[in-house]
Amino acid sequence: MEFYLQAQDSKSNARAGSVKTDHGEIETPIFMPVGTAGSVKAVQQRELKDDIGAQIILGNTYHLFLRPGLDIIEKAGGLHKFNGWDKPILTDSGGYQVYSLAENRKIIEEGVKFQSHVDGSRHLFSPEGVMDIQRTIGADIIMAFDECTPYPCDYDYAERSMHMTHRWLERCTQRFDSTESKYGYSQTLFPIVQGSTYPDLRKKSAEFIAKQEREGNAIGGLSVGEPAEDMYKMTDLVCSILPKDKPRYLMGVGTPANILESIKLGVDMFDCVMPTRNARNGMLFTSEGIINIKNEKWKDDFSPIDANLGGYVDTFYSKAYLRHLITSKEILGAQIASIHNLTFYLWLVKEARKQIIAGTFSAWVEPMIDKVSLRL
Repeated sequence: MEFYLQAQDSKSNARAGSVKTDHGEIETPIFMPVGTAGSVKAVQQRELKDDIGAQIILGNTYHLFLRPGLDIIEKAGGLHKFNGWDKPILTDSGGYQVYSLAENRKIIEEGVKFQSHVDGSRHLFSPEGVMDIQRTIGADIIMAFDECTPYPCDYDYAERSMHMTHRWLERCTQRFDSTESKYGYSQTLFPIVQGSTYPDLRKKSAEFIAKQEREGNAIGGLSVGEPAEDMYKMTDLVCSILPKDKPRYLMGVGTPANILESIKLGVDMFDCVMPTRNARNGMLFTSEGIINIKNEKWKDDFSPIDANLGGYVDTFYSKAYLRHLITSKEILGAQIASIHNLTFYLWLVKEARKQIIAGTFSAWVEPMIDKVSLRL
């Protein structure tokens, strides 16, 4: 994997770049749709590529390990062949799922023992095992195994967890560097910065991660309930330490405003379930603000969902029709809303990229943050 920095905003740390992988190029800043079980919910791969303009999607190690299982994925020739997606894929290590399954897991130095939410079977995820699993899944970018601490989190726990994440990273690195890709293309390992909302821990972790000299780096353990101001403060601190010539990935973030604020701080890559999860509940993110399509006010609004985007669902379907589908619990409603929200997220990062390259980002971004945060 190679990263090329193409432009830098003169008044902030926002930058435009390009990540080159064996499955294609990713223009940054980029939003990555989340395909937990190998699919982005309610959206076909053709729509992701041709209509939404996705350049990379995510898969999740924990869920794919449990279903369909590694034997099926390996027989298929890897996740790209299994799900028909021929562009880059990134896989989460499963650390966040371990965090979210607090009642069914036990964290030890060896790794994490957990009970499957599918059938109750018991498993161990170790740093070495997670590297092997992600090798078999076949993602272009794979994440190191870490512990995502909750918020709030006391200092002593956050410090112990950070050091364990660093020890796990060393084991991940050793295993990754001693193994090869199974499917004839290169894979890249991203370490993850932790440290909760404590500046000294974030600094130590970022310095440790930077010294690993991997091809890219991630920032984890944020957007887990902390105030947005703390998230931005930690992101700013970490971005000031992580190398400028490597892509920076802020995991699990977030709202359109969160993304724009974080682009200002120097983040290149984002993912979040919010656009698809909220879509299924009738929340639409648009270029003019946020819409709850279930509200009565949209009942007879026959204007396009968002004509500014130019997406086929945004100009073909009306707000009134989408409201009818969502309130009727029609599956098509979830599909249209999901395609719209993902189209908007990809449109937003593409617009940010254009503004950075044009040298107009700082003048553009503040009014846009206000606009996308507005409740319509």
